Amino acid sequence: QVQLVESGGGLVQAGGSLRLSCAASERTFGTNPMAWFRQAPGKEREFVAAITWSGFNIYYADSVKGRFTISRDNAKNTVYLQMNSLKPEDTAVSYCGAYSWNTFSRDYGSTSHYTYWGQGTQVTVSS
Repeated sequence: QVQLVESGGGLVQAGGSLRLSCAASERTFGTNPMAWFRQAPGKEREFVAAITWSGFNIYYADSVKGRFTISRDNAKNTVYLQMNSLKPEDTAVSYCGAYSWNTFSRDYGSTSHYTYWGQGTQVTVSS
């Protein structure tokens, strides 16, 4: 009944760009904040970027700030992640998550505070 579906991943060279999309069901999307996480092989899932329903509050991991841009289109129940100046260390499976509450706490970067996840989309950046 609840579904998040990521798309837009692929293989690019260093310095290239990709735009990820996360399509969510209305009930899942609601007014909850959304976020992008990523997980490289052998590593824990890490926070990338988050956005509130209004789009007024946006947060980025230091490692992607200035290169990635998160946005959302509530009419389409979709969250986007524009990734520019990609680096090999960006190689990971990218996941879209729906926050467990209506407003962010200081724990927005923790995976344990997200109730719904997509299956992920692979991002591979060659050197």
